[in-house]
Amino acid sequence: MEAKIVVLDGDGIGPEVTAEAVKILDVVGERFGHTFHYDHQLMGGCAIDELGTSLPDETVAAAKAADAVLLGAVGGPKWDIPTAPDRPERGILGIRKALELFANLRPVKLNEQLIEASTIKPDVLAGTDMLVIRELTGGLYFGPRKEAGEEGFEAYDTMLYTRPEIERVVRLAADAAMGRRKKLASVDKANVLASGRLWRRVATDVLAEYPELEVEHVLVDSMAMHLIRRPASFDVIVSNNMFGDILTDEASMLAGSMGMLPSASLGDLKNSHGLPLGLYEPIHGSAPDIAGQGIANPLAAVLSVAMLLRHSLGLADEAQAIEDAVDAVLDEGARTGDIAHEGVEVVSTQVMGDLVAEKLE
Repeated sequence: MEAKIVVLDGDGIGPEVTAEAVKILDVVGERFGHTFHYDHQLMGGCAIDELGTSLPDETVAAAKAADAVLLGAVGGPKWDIPTAPDRPERGILGIRKALELFANLRPVKLNEQLIEASTIKPDVLAGTDMLVIRELTGGLYFGPRKEAGEEGFEAYDTMLYTRPEIERVVRLAADAAMGRRKKLASVDKANVLASGRLWRRVATDVLAEYPELEVEHVLVDSMAMHLIRRPASFDVIVSNNMFGDILTDEASMLAGSMGMLPSASLGDLKNSHGLPLGLYEPIHGSAPDIAGQGIANPLAAVLSVAMLLRHSLGLADEAQAIEDAVDAVLDEGARTGDIAHEGVEVVSTQVMGDLVAEKLE
């Protein structure tokens, strides 16, 4: 297979972890006989510095022409200026809109070797294996808003949702649950928010078409508690944009570190192989405080590549090979600092990538 992959290295640790992910793609290509063509484009703070915009038109055009997009991370204090006309995060929101990516899939699966890396009791964590699906193009991040301005005293963001937006992401989540343990939790704030009541009403209608599913509707504040109290009881969780963002950051601690969690953003656009044109990225941020030190965990980026192969290229065996290689490296005790505990070997970003590559080879 030949595939074109747009690479958005981004800011902070983005280039470091993305380099390891591309390294793994190269090994997959050699082992399985595929050719991956990389098109490096600018997005985020680096794009603002070089081109004056967080999302250049050239980047959007290249992404639309690609089979998949691999993203590192964007942002940092350098560009964190409230009155700035553009911010790195606008690039992320913009490319999601441009590629019509309405669902963000974030698997949270505990590797038994990392059970001590979490602050949660091992007996509570045991068996945790969930998929959180976050609606990606609606809600607070995209609704009508007012900026306060430098001297202003009022600002607002609007959590706007429509029935079709809710229907499509809940249906995608239901289909995913049908291929897993057939359990689905829909998260809202129906007791307070009008948009939450619409979410619950639409979700109830859609899920009535899936009588085999075990369904629960959970208020977001209750879900925040349940994720810590009974994480292993959840299979697929679907939520709106803001709630999904917050809950998956919380859920990352179940796996020991944000550095372990990949994600896939999918929509209706198809690539040259007739599969979803997706954007794949670790859920962590740019971590500017550790950028350039070679200590970032690249495994979330590496596992994002596995999702890329599975969803956008249909290469399930290759994806599984990456996931097995990551498990094997962790089983042998290699750790980056974020998942280390006393007495284990701490390795650099590059060495961790090399170890995974060696297992793949």
